[in-house]
Amino acid sequence: MKRMLTFLGIGALAGLGVLLLCLKATVWAESPQTRSSYSPVVIEEDFETIVKRKQAEKPKIREEHMRLLEERYDLSDRPVPGVTMSRGKPVQGGVRVKLPPGVNSWEELAAMSPEEIRKRGLYPKGFLPLPHPNHREGGMVFPEHHIKEILKQEGRDLTRFDLDFDLPEHLLPEYPPAIYLTTRPDLGDVSQGKVVTLQNYFELFNGILNPKQLEGLRLLLTPFPQQQFNATDDRRSLKPSMGVTCFDCHVNGHTNGATHLVGDIRPQEFRHRIDTPSLRGVNIQRLFGSQRALKTVEDFTEFEQRGAYFDGDPVMATKKGVNVLERGSQVHFMAEFMAILDFPPAPKLNVFGLLDPEKATALELRGQEIFFGKGRCATCHLPPYYTDNLMHNFRTERFFEPHMVNGHMMTGDGPIKTFPLRGLKDSPPYLHDGRLLTIEDTVEFHNLVLGTKLTKEEKEALTAFLRCL
Repeated sequence: MKRMLTFLGIGALAGLGVLLLCLKATVWAESPQTRSSYSPVVIEEDFETIVKRKQAEKPKIREEHMRLLEERYDLSDRPVPGVTMSRGKPVQGGVRVKLPPGVNSWEELAAMSPEEIRKRGLYPKGFLPLPHPNHREGGMVFPEHHIKEILKQEGRDLTRFDLDFDLPEHLLPEYPPAIYLTTRPDLGDVSQGKVVTLQNYFELFNGILNPKQLEGLRLLLTPFPQQQFNATDDRRSLKPSMGVTCFDCHVNGHTNGATHLVGDIRPQEFRHRIDTPSLRGVNIQRLFGSQRALKTVEDFTEFEQRGAYFDGDPVMATKKGVNVLERGSQVHFMAEFMAILDFPPAPKLNVFGLLDPEKATALELRGQEIFFGKGRCATCHLPPYYTDNLMHNFRTERFFEPHMVNGHMMTGDGPIKTFPLRGLKDSPPYLHDGRLLTIEDTVEFHNLVLGTKLTKEEKEALTAFLRCL
């Protein structure tokens, strides 16, 4: 008996030691002076206290971020005359990134070496990584027009009590976007001008999709718990939430510009902002995730569902409601629907993905020459879909010193997936984090980092060609 009591005493002490270690680990993980891959699981504040604190902080965080945007960009509404997206929304034009003080033109800046730009601190701030609206917090943030539409259709509220979306609506993709199917090109846009949800998908697609594709679409429209939208005490919605759907970001199989942080990087300040990419043309892509290079869309779908939806955190997913999809039916069915989402029509392109000289203007044809020649664009973006399905590193760190901006560390981007350029004008903003607001911004960025030294006229021609894709 004595031996047994001794054993139990040792066991109790060991258990206490483990508990103390766990508590110590929790404190360590929450400490700003330390680094951990894990978020704290046990929340010590009550929910009402969290809401009051976050709401009190919200105006200052908003002001800080909007000041950054105004410093970097011209956010005004300046559409290009006669140029629209597939359903008629005007395409914004002009270079919106502001030149650094003391530099009179983009050509003057492009004539400098990376070393000189770095030494003089002349790298445009709009070419630096774009922070999340609250980078220290992160998480999914939706444009206001999408929040209103989902609330109207489903009664599901995607509002965050701590944070609002940042970019103006005129700089985002049209809403709702068109839907084109590889299997039924004869139908054109099958969206009927509607945002597809659980409320209307069957009505819209019954008789067009097969039963597997219909089920896949249903799953893409079904909400599941996510890091900020769930039923736990560390959510960022006022009421317990059913969660988010794949198509809350990839609206109609395209994009609404919703943002988040990548889940594959730690610590927080090194995580990149995500600009939601379009799902159009998934069938011709072989890499998924801007930097993770997952090999199939099925891998991507399954990975995100198990990892708290873009946070790469299965621990938090378990707490908030991990959604383990069955690969052979659910994941496969979702992928089968995504694989038939087509690019929008490009009437000036021939079957090889090149301009038809009978339909294109002289400026557009000149831009195509630059694309395949001096501009070096076709080194990565090969027709007909304008991707090489590889990853490339621009080594932007050549141009600036690392520094912190609004909780986000400004460093080089590393290797980034070559996204297809087909349907480009329908998918602003650009680059993996949305730092480039217009096609003109994108041309200036690549002209600088690639050292192609295009003239003003050559850049205008190249932009005209890119609008044809």
